[in-house]
Amino acid sequence: MPVQCYAAQKPKEKLEPFQYVPKELGLHDVEVKISHCGICHSDIHLIDGDWGNPFPVVPGHEIIGTITKLGGNVNNATHLRLKQRVGIGWQAGSCGICEWCRSGQENNCSQQKAVCMGNHGGFSELIRIDGSFVFPIPEKLPSETAAPLLCGGITVYSPLRRLALPWMKVGVIGIGGLGHLAIQFAAKMGCEVTAFSTSKDKEKDTKAFGARRFVLSTDAKQMEQAAGTLDLIISTVNKNINWGAFLNTLRQHGTLCQVGAVPDALLIPS
Repeated sequence: MPVQCYAAQKPKEKLEPFQYVPKELGLHDVEVKISHCGICHSDIHLIDGDWGNPFPVVPGHEIIGTITKLGGNVNNATHLRLKQRVGIGWQAGSCGICEWCRSGQENNCSQQKAVCMGNHGGFSELIRIDGSFVFPIPEKLPSETAAPLLCGGITVYSPLRRLALPWMKVGVIGIGGLGHLAIQFAAKMGCEVTAFSTSKDKEKDTKAFGARRFVLSTDAKQMEQAAGTLDLIISTVNKNINWGAFLNTLRQHGTLCQVGAVPDALLIPS
């Protein structure tokens, strides 16, 4: 039976009803009936054709659903079972044998596959995918809350997990889909968080998320006052900004981590 979904037929076009015949369920695959799917800025890039993906494109990679079928080799897997609520993020596959895959860093595999690049994604009634990239969702976590964690959430959680220590002063640039999660994660990790935004009206929200300080990044005086105060900056913006001003807010041995998908080369001053 054809799968019902929504697709963009050409770059920058609106999504329209679409259907396709799903691939045969592989030995290591599972079929997931989709109940929720978040919207990520990467989906906009896909719809606009920014990344050279083939059309028609069915976007969506923050997927929550229920397992309806298991491939022949998944039956012995301990982490997946029929009727289980699961989540699927950006990645759909990897080689499984390279040094990166063997060390649990499949996202660095040269043969990694994306859910909705060369495949049809989550704005659909179901998806078939390698079970290695399907994850059980805790019962207490609502589906609508869990979905954004599968891309926006892990994008900021991963560098914080690797780089942040509880005593650190952490800055977050850009308070959008990624930034508001980064603030909450960093605050819960015990860090003192400074939020940077060009929108003054976001100050109240950043404080509610756990930020200790708010800096209006268009205010030169506020930026000067923040100089030399941060151990780590997580930048979530998707464009070039005044990187020199933000580098100036770092202390010695400080780190700037860029997680936003900037389309052009980063213009970092020497």
